[in-house]
Amino acid sequence: MPKIKTHQATVKRFKKTATNKLIQRKSGQDHFNARETGNTTRHKRLDISTTKTLAKTIKMLTPYN
Repeated sequence: MPKIKTHQATVKRFKKTATNKLIQRKSGQDHFNARETGNTTRHKRLDISTTKTLAKTIKMLTPYN
């Protein structure tokens, strides 16, 4: 049986922790951040965990990671 290809865009955006949780960066960090409050800017620096439905899709796209 052939190997399953890993979806590289997914690997670059999500990281698996030691306890098999999936971590992603908070969205909306590229531009237009000057108008944000300091509180919002600080919160955007943190990573967030993914939802269960999204985690199922990610695990299917990254079989060996």
